[in-house]
Amino acid sequence: MNTIEPGKLVAEPIPGDNALALSVSELSGKLKRMVEGEFGHVRLRGEISGFKRVASGHCYLCLKDEDAVIDAVIWRGAAGALAFRPEDGAEVIATGRLTTYPGRSKYQIVVDRMELAGAGALMALLEKRKAALAAEGLFNPARKQRLPFLPRTIGVVTSPTGAVIRDILHRLEDRCPTHVLVWPVKVQGDGAAEEVAAAVRGFDAMPEAIRPDLVIVARGGGSIEDLWAFNEEVVVRAVAECRIPIISAVGHETDTSLCDHAADLRAPTPTAAAELAVPVLAELRLTIESHGQRTERCARRYVERGRERAEGLARLLPKRDQLLGPQRQRADDAAQRLGLALERRAARARTQLDRAGAVLRPAMLERQLARGRERLQGLERVLGSLDPDRVLQRGYARVETRDGRTMMDAEAARAAVALTVRFRDKQSVDVVVEGAAPQPYLRPKLAKPPTPGQPTLF
Repeated sequence: MNTIEPGKLVAEPIPGDNALALSVSELSGKLKRMVEGEFGHVRLRGEISGFKRVASGHCYLCLKDEDAVIDAVIWRGAAGALAFRPEDGAEVIATGRLTTYPGRSKYQIVVDRMELAGAGALMALLEKRKAALAAEGLFNPARKQRLPFLPRTIGVVTSPTGAVIRDILHRLEDRCPTHVLVWPVKVQGDGAAEEVAAAVRGFDAMPEAIRPDLVIVARGGGSIEDLWAFNEEVVVRAVAECRIPIISAVGHETDTSLCDHAADLRAPTPTAAAELAVPVLAELRLTIESHGQRTERCARRYVERGRERAEGLARLLPKRDQLLGPQRQRADDAAQRLGLALERRAARARTQLDRAGAVLRPAMLERQLARGRERLQGLERVLGSLDPDRVLQRGYARVETRDGRTMMDAEAARAAVALTVRFRDKQSVDVVVEGAAPQPYLRPKLAKPPTPGQPTLF
C-alpha cells in the first residue's frame, strides 16, 4: 500500500506510460499517408456547394449529398481543363485523390477531372441559367434587331481551322460575294467562352467606318458538353448587348444554346446562317429587272390611258375654224376700217398743218431775218475792230512798202528804202529812208480787188 505524505499528490502508474509521445504534425502526416495510400483514386458524386475561384486560379468547393459533406479543391491547371463552369447546385461526378489538410485537420478530395452527372443534370443547369437570364430580359424579342438586307461587311466569330468557316465563305461566294472579317476563337474547352465574348465585343467596339454590318457566331455540331461554351453567361451577355445584328449558328438543327436565344436570329446550321445573311445575287438582279419591267409597263399604261383620255376630250372640243372664224372676220373688218381711219386722220392732220403753216410762215421768216441782221451786225462790228485802217481815224499813219507790205520795225524800213505812208483821208505819200542805199524804183503793185460775193446771214 502506497503511503501519501501530507502536502504531496502522487499519481499511480498507468500501463503504457513508457510509449513515445507523437507531435501533432507527426500524427497529421501519418493520417495523410494512410488516407492517400488507402484512397489514392476515387470518384464521388455529389452536389456543388460554396464554389469559389480565388485570384490564384484555384477553385474551392464542397461536394454534398443528403447526409454528408466533403471539401474539394481544384488546382488551376485542372480547373482550366473543365468543359463547363462549375456552379452551386450542379450535380457532378468528381474524379481525384483523397488527402488531408493538416492545417485544419480536415480531409478533402483533390479533383483532377469533373463532369456533370448525366445529361439530365446538365439540362437542369441549363434551364436554371436560362430562366435567370430570361428574367433579366436578355431574351426579350423587343431587344432583337432587324438584319440588314444586303450587308457590305460580315464579321464571323468561329474557329479558323474548322470546316465551319469554309462552308460560310463558300456559301457567301455562291450567293452574293461579300467582304468577310474573321475573328478566330476557340469554340470548345478552357477559355472558349471568354474568347467568343471578347470577339463579339471587339467587333462592336470597331470604328463605324470598318465595323461589320452583321456578325455570325458559328460552331459545328457536338455534344452538349462540347457546345457548353455558348451557354456561358459571359457569351450570352456579350451577344445580347452587341449593337450589331447577330446570327447564332451553333451546332446542328436540333442543338439549342443560350446564345441562340440572345442572338437577333438563330440559324439551324452555319451554312444556313450564310444563306440568311445575304440574298442570292442572281435572284436579286432578276427581281430588280422584274420590278423595272413592271414599272415600265405601269408607266406606259398610264401614258396610254392619258392619251386616250386626251383624245376623247379633244373630240368633244369645237374645231379650230369654229373657234377662230368670228375672230378672223372681226379682225378683217377692223383692218379695213383701220385703213380708212388712217387715211382720214392723215388728211385731217395735213389740213391742220397747212393752216398752221399759213399762219406761222411770215412770222417765222421775220424772226429768222431779224436774227440774221443781228448776226450780220455783230460780224460787222468784229470786222470793223479788225480793220487796220481803223486806227488811221485817230491820227495815226501806216508805213508800208511800195508792194503793200506793212513795216513792223525800223530795220525792215531801212532795208526797204522806198516806202509809202498812208493817212486817214486815204491819201498816201511816197518817202525815201535817209541813210539807206538807193534802190531802183519799184512801181507798187496794186492789190487785187476782192471778188464781190453774197454775204451769209448765218
